[in-house]
Amino acid sequence: MPDRLRIAVIGYGTAGRIFHAPLIHSTPDLELAAIVTGNAERAAEIGDRYPGARVIADTETLWARASAFDAVVVASPNGWHAAHAQTAIATGLAVVVDKPLAASADQAETLIAAARNRGVALTVFQNRRWDADFLTLRALIEAGRLGTVRRFESRFERWRPEPKPGWKRDAAPDAAGGILFDLGSHLIDQALTLFGPAREVYAELDAGYADSAVDDDSFVALRHSSGVRSHLWMSSVAPDLGPRLRVLGDRAGFVKYGLDPQEERLRDGAVPGHDDWGTEPENAWGRLGAGEQFATIPSHAGDYPAFYRRFAAALREQSAMPVDPGDAVAGLRVIEAARTAAAERRVVSL
Repeated sequence: MPDRLRIAVIGYGTAGRIFHAPLIHSTPDLELAAIVTGNAERAAEIGDRYPGARVIADTETLWARASAFDAVVVASPNGWHAAHAQTAIATGLAVVVDKPLAASADQAETLIAAARNRGVALTVFQNRRWDADFLTLRALIEAGRLGTVRRFESRFERWRPEPKPGWKRDAAPDAAGGILFDLGSHLIDQALTLFGPAREVYAELDAGYADSAVDDDSFVALRHSSGVRSHLWMSSVAPDLGPRLRVLGDRAGFVKYGLDPQEERLRDGAVPGHDDWGTEPENAWGRLGAGEQFATIPSHAGDYPAFYRRFAAALREQSAMPVDPGDAVAGLRVIEAARTAAAERRVVSL
């Protein structure tokens, strides 16, 4: 392998521009070698920000030049994830797919089988596993400071009085639009990572805007095989934001408000790698306790760059990928069960 693994990114929308390009560019073992976009304005921005990256107008040209790269990152709209990943696998390139891995669990399983048969690496970008709040909570649980967890409440809520246009509002079944596929993919992945497989799923999926054809304000309840109940809220139309996390155990509870700062810093053009990267101010820390006895808990530093550090190491050492794509299948099974549960107004067993 070359000193720096050559990465091509498909797409320079929110996922490619805000997350993947800057994280890859700041990873010493990786080279941001190319970005696929047919948008002239975005191409100009790439030239200014990443002068060493080649701009490729379309995926057909990328596949024709596949031998110039070591891996492909699929950051295209959700509905294209499976097709782009399938072609990348067929060319023999390692693949990172932004969440969700595919528009259905069956599609995702097909991709995993194809990667296994071709002998190429496949992983999914679940960056929220490296949020400050998630890392802090995971450490508290592993240290036994909550006791046995009974209930996990988790929210990604926003206040957008008017809908944001774009492909996420596409209601076609294979487009994977709506907030359940978007923010719900993160919330479900975190719940399954912490508490294991889901046994039962209940959901309420509601439109939040006039004439909306997708879900904008949704709730998913899981009963895990471990006995934990997860209550997950995702919304674009919440005028008053609830706690990011509220976790109740038989010894203590943990409550945390506010979102991890890494996305906002990336949007502002900050470069990962500084000593204070991912740190939260003290007024954003959560609190742990029971009754009237609570203590402020310093947040662990968030670490989105860890994903690509681990990806590079996995390719060089032929070790485990940072996220097992099988986890994405489990998450998609929950999403599918949630859609059925909401449509039929019942609890769905997995």
